[in-house]
Amino acid sequence: MSIQRLHLHIENARKKASIFHTLPAHWAAACTRHRALARRIDVSFGWDGDVLETALTNADLLIGVPANREKLAARAPRLKWIHATSAGIDGVLPLDWLPRGMLFTNNSGAHGHKTEQYMVMAYNLLNSRMPAIMANQHQHRWEALFSPSITGKTAVIIGLGDLGEAAARAAKKIGLKVIGVRRSAQKNRYADRVVSYKQLDKMLPLADFVVLAVPLTVETRGLLNGKRMDLMKPTAGVINIARGPVADYRALETRLRRGKLGGAILDVVDPEPLPADASLWTTPNLIITPHISCDDGEHYIDISLDLWFENLERFLSGKQLKRRIDPKLGY
Repeated sequence: MSIQRLHLHIENARKKASIFHTLPAHWAAACTRHRALARRIDVSFGWDGDVLETALTNADLLIGVPANREKLAARAPRLKWIHATSAGIDGVLPLDWLPRGMLFTNNSGAHGHKTEQYMVMAYNLLNSRMPAIMANQHQHRWEALFSPSITGKTAVIIGLGDLGEAAARAAKKIGLKVIGVRRSAQKNRYADRVVSYKQLDKMLPLADFVVLAVPLTVETRGLLNGKRMDLMKPTAGVINIARGPVADYRALETRLRRGKLGGAILDVVDPEPLPADASLWTTPNLIITPHISCDDGEHYIDISLDLWFENLERFLSGKQLKRRIDPKLGY
């Protein structure tokens, strides 16, 4: 008896960095690792919509969210499952374009290992006052800025998904106490304590580090505003590995310039790239990294395809997919 084969179309965008491009070589390597499942798949590749319309006419599966999502049900009558190659999907919200019943997953799970490494660095940079030390170097100023041991300090981590858990693992590795903040107070093995968002304002005064690791939604936009920053210790630091609009950067800049906060490390800004004349560049006690905290520069697509094949096995077995997006929540 012949096995039904499925058509997978992989859609790439040239504007994205090359580490996010799924190439035939990546696919071939993944098929070697997942031989049995790969036998079920016929694959096509596209760039910026060049063959998209033709591919959609008989595609069952799609990796990469197309730029043109209008009337998708009519254009792709067989399409059952779309997979986004990023964890954040705020760029395609709201999901009113998603046909009813179509599965939509993201790439959560592909970022944790790299994020953990970044967060070990970020905690230590802030604790050692490295932003100020680097600024002194650029100004040829010798000033002995001493810092305390990081052991026993407290990280308040807002969001305990893939990124938040990685931030919590990193914190525990270097001796920090961890308070997790999430929609529900469900326990997490890497957190000493977990509270709901309703308790956030009570947790902020306890923080030596506030880590933003939430998806960008209507609920989380502007979550860390000026009023909440004023609840923090003047020595506390902010680390944002989520999305720029989750924090009020004008309020953050004002407080850093006035010495009301100890420092910040921002891996995300709004807009990206940050304009050359933005005052954020010259804000004291601030380090900006160009949205590189979470992505493995060598193996990102390999990791991503392994996660996709894991879900493919569930899809073929009729099981619920991991990392499925809830259109109502937006993540």
